[in-house]
Amino acid sequence: MGRIMAIDYGKKRTGIAVTDPLRIIATPLETIPTQELLAYLTTYLNKEAVDEFVVGMPKTLLNEDSEIAPLVRGFVEKLRRTFPGKTVHLADERFTSTIAMHAMIEGGMKKKDRQIKGNVDKISATIILQSFLSDIRL
Repeated sequence: MGRIMAIDYGKKRTGIAVTDPLRIIATPLETIPTQELLAYLTTYLNKEAVDEFVVGMPKTLLNEDSEIAPLVRGFVEKLRRTFPGKTVHLADERFTSTIAMHAMIEGGMKKKDRQIKGNVDKISATIILQSFLSDIRL
């Protein structure tokens, strides 16, 4: 069984998280420049078995698409074309950045490290993935 990979897509940076091969634990993987995302994914998938993607879909408090949602949908189409046969799930990503910041504080991460925006991105991807794993186990 292959891993599940979560993607917290952003205009500048994208956070990535993956499960272990048994799909039990979500772990932060990397934050990369968005323009390098597909190349990074291609390289990673050549080394590791990934069966599914979970992409965070940005919504407003009224459950409507946020201003970045069209960019995310465009990326999802590229993802599907680049990796046909891989399932792509969309997941609500509201509040993940806030939850990620609280998790970093509670985990004892130093303020200097919390200010690195890439840390928030990959932890947000991990939260998206862990939430997805919880939902499929229900």
